Amino acid sequence: MSLGTLLAQMPVAWFETGPDMRLIDSGGGALQDADAAQQFLKSLRSECEKLRGSEVGRWQTQFRGKVFDVTACPRRRTDGSLVGLRGMAIDVTGHATDRRRYDAFAAFAPAAAFIRDRNGRYLWVNHAYAHLYDTTPDAIVGRTVADLDPPEDAALFLAMDREVLSAGKPVRHSLTYHHPDGTPGRAVGHRFPVKEESGPCVAGIYADITDYTRTLSERIAAEADLQALRDQSGLPCVLLSAGGRIRQASTAAADLLHVTVPDLIGRPAHTFLAAEGDLGVLHSRWNDLIARRRRRIRTSAAFIDARGFQWRGKLLLTPVGRTPSRARRVWAVLTHQSLPHQPLPPLTPAQIRILSLLAAGQSNAEIAAALHLSRQTVDYHLSRLRDLLDAPTRPALISRAYVLGILDPQAWPPRSATAHHRLSPA
Repeated sequence: MSLGTLLAQMPVAWFETGPDMRLIDSGGGALQDADAAQQFLKSLRSECEKLRGSEVGRWQTQFRGKVFDVTACPRRRTDGSLVGLRGMAIDVTGHATDRRRYDAFAAFAPAAAFIRDRNGRYLWVNHAYAHLYDTTPDAIVGRTVADLDPPEDAALFLAMDREVLSAGKPVRHSLTYHHPDGTPGRAVGHRFPVKEESGPCVAGIYADITDYTRTLSERIAAEADLQALRDQSGLPCVLLSAGGRIRQASTAAADLLHVTVPDLIGRPAHTFLAAEGDLGVLHSRWNDLIARRRRRIRTSAAFIDARGFQWRGKLLLTPVGRTPSRARRVWAVLTHQSLPHQPLPPLTPAQIRILSLLAAGQSNAEIAAALHLSRQTVDYHLSRLRDLLDAPTRPALISRAYVLGILDPQAWPPRSATAHHRLSPA
């Protein structure tokens, strides 16, 4: 395939003119015929006139709905006199369309972007950048950094520009600036060198993180306040994941379990529960809470600390960080706890019922009648309970039942404080 045949199939046109700028020869597939080439050359006359004193000229022009990149140079005799022009035009309509799309995208991108020369004069900004100054791009282009920013900000920005031009490569910055009303702002992004017709320039793309930084600072302050309140209140509490692992804990909770706060973080909460009978009921209520079938739950459970001592506590469980169908975390707050003690043999339901009736002030005979037991059986149970709870008298037995968490100190008539009787939704 000859060069002429190849050019005829490509979006390229070449041309030669005489001294009077009339077409002498042309070819290629970018223009339909010689007449089109002559009309095209006529549209270039003003630009071609400028080439008389130049060796090579390059520019972009539009012709019949298309966009062309044109390169042309003078044809001269050996004595230097002008004979005509020789040039080539490349159809870049598709590239121009892509460029317009890119320009539209860049103009309305949410990140603030700019291009300015080495003297700090703006050549281009997008709408997000202009919004930082409460104005429009047209109102910024042509002005300098010193025209828009306070002296201290302008000096900083120009120093960053010089850094980029000197390094010749992108530089990431995190900077503080001032809004037009004087309030401080925060931005993070890149500056990088670009080449424009005027020479080396600096471009920048920055995300305004003022609101994010302020929100983050407020969150850190709120978390610090919450931690201070949690630790200074003396209230034992832990933040649990949906899977039941401890994510945060107060110093009071760690002290109660005789461990340190770091020892608690990441531990499954159920490893601190003492009574296996509580687990099934707690697990069922926990699932209700995580699935958002309950807003919060008041319950009780038996705990065991690092020394092996046991005690019973009342809990308030409240979900936080909810999704539409599931809670992500749960705050567990201990509102009351019994006296820590060595593990006791489990009491039977009959023994717990006897303690409840005894605390209500009933005599042995009345207890026997209420439970359909013989007087001798009640006497045996009371004697056995005094031995188990180390209580020599009836008043001491009732007191021990309360301080050990067997009876609920906030209920009347007296009743059991175990999870089976005290699990209830709030």
